[in-house]
Amino acid sequence: MQRLGIGEPVSENRASSAPAGDHVDTAPIVQIRSGGSAEPGDGGRAEERSRPGARGADDEAKGRVSGRADDDRVGWRGVWRAARARRKALRAEVRRFTVRARRRRLAWLIGIGSVLLLVVGSVGAAYSPLFAVEEISIEGAEQLDAAAVESALADQLGKPLPLVDASAVKAALVAFPLIETYTLEAHPPHDLVIRVVERTPVGVVESEAGFTTVDAAGVVLATAGERPAGLPLIQVEGGTGADAFRAVGQVLRSLPEDLRARVTGAGATSPEDVTLTLGDGGPQVIWGSVDDTSEKVSTLQGALKGALAEGATVYDVSAPGTIIVR
Repeated sequence: MQRLGIGEPVSENRASSAPAGDHVDTAPIVQIRSGGSAEPGDGGRAEERSRPGARGADDEAKGRVSGRADDDRVGWRGVWRAARARRKALRAEVRRFTVRARRRRLAWLIGIGSVLLLVVGSVGAAYSPLFAVEEISIEGAEQLDAAAVESALADQLGKPLPLVDASAVKAALVAFPLIETYTLEAHPPHDLVIRVVERTPVGVVESEAGFTTVDAAGVVLATAGERPAGLPLIQVEGGTGADAFRAVGQVLRSLPEDLRARVTGAGATSPEDVTLTLGDGGPQVIWGSVDDTSEKVSTLQGALKGALAEGATVYDVSAPGTIIVR
């Protein structure tokens, strides 16, 4: 080995004679990254990025962020599921506690629907030709000509029972004075029944037209040239519209059948002095007013059955509970 003096230049021979292993290149080593070239000034950072530890730290940081996001997503999903489960449980609990009410409500709805269906069906059927009037019957007629009444109501034939014209029926029955009251009865599917209550004739009134049969209200029932048998002759001042006539009619109507059959005449000048005649030329009964009729009837019947009836011409029962026989 040769020693060099200070400041002595190194010759080429010396340099070339030095071993190859002693030659050191002091230029920085640059690492070439795949996919690009490295710059000389970026050597430190490139080396730092190329270290496995740095890359792992980045991945770990990203993993923590991603983990937190996943945790947040899982947390919100759990809250939503819990809320949905709670709502579902609440609805189930409400249904459990309201099952009876809902069943009752359903039963009511079914019942109301059935009733409505039945009503609608019944009304529809009732107003259809299935329930048209085919026969009219008159019940309660004794003196009344039932065939004549049925003929007067013939215009109601063919009508559905609910559509029978009550006003038209009334107008037809007014023509029959013997009818005092009446009722209409529909007997499905095809029968219309009319129940009549006839007026009760209580006597006859003599006039220029003949003998007129009247009821207790003075309604004219019939007129004939001869006096009808079995009815008393009524003689009242003021005619059938007077108060005295109404009093006579009320007394005659209240008499029992056996006693009324014995009366041949009746009269009054006022409502307070009604008189009756028993038999042809028989005794006279001073009745008085229409008050206490039942008691007067009982008193008179007792007198007619007793010994007082022999030779009596007057029975005065105007004072209730007492009788004067003359």
